[in-house]
Amino acid sequence: MPVFFSAEEYRTVEAACARLIPTDQDPGATEAGVVDYIDTLLGAFAFDPPRIWAGGPFSGRFGGAAGFATFHRLTALDELAWRTRLEGSLGRPEREWNGPVTGLQERYRQGAALLGDDFADAAPDEQDRRLREHKDFTDLLYEHACQGMYGAPEYGGNRGLVGWSYIDYLGDVQPRGYSDEEVSQP
Repeated sequence: MPVFFSAEEYRTVEAACARLIPTDQDPGATEAGVVDYIDTLLGAFAFDPPRIWAGGPFSGRFGGAAGFATFHRLTALDELAWRTRLEGSLGRPEREWNGPVTGLQERYRQGAALLGDDFADAAPDEQDRRLREHKDFTDLLYEHACQGMYGAPEYGGNRGLVGWSYIDYLGDVQPRGYSDEEVSQP
C-alpha cells in the first residue's frame, strides 16, 4: 500500500526505476524496493515521527541495539525545511523566504503524469524514449533510485540488503567496526 503515490503513480515510478536500474544477473530497483524508498520519502510526514532521520547509533545488524529502526523527532526549523523540500512552499510566507519552491511531491506527480498512465505497460524502447524526453524528471528519479538502491534499508529501499550485497558492501558495521585486514584490502 503506497504512502504517498496513487496506485497508478506507484506502478509508473516502479517501472521507470526498473528501466534506470534494471534487473539482469544481479538485482535491480525492483528487487531493492526502490519505489518504496521514494514513496516513503515523499510521504515522510504521514508517520509520527516523520521518516526523515533514522535513529542510532547502531542499526543492530552487527550488534548493539537496532536504533536505526526508530526515527528522530524534528525541530520546528527542521520540519519547516523538510516540509518545504517535500511539499513545496504552497504560497505560505514562512516557506517562501527565498522565493516559491516546487516540492518533490509535485515534481513526482508531474513527472509520473508526463510519463503517462500507460508507462508501466509500454514496451521497453518506448519507456526509454519517454525517460529521455523528460530528462529533468529522469535525473531526479535516478538520484532517488540510487539512494533507494544503496541507502540504509530503514528508509524503505535496499530490501534484503540487495544493493549492498551487489557491491560487496557490508553496510554499517558498528559497533563491531572493521578489522585491520578488512581496511587494508582493495
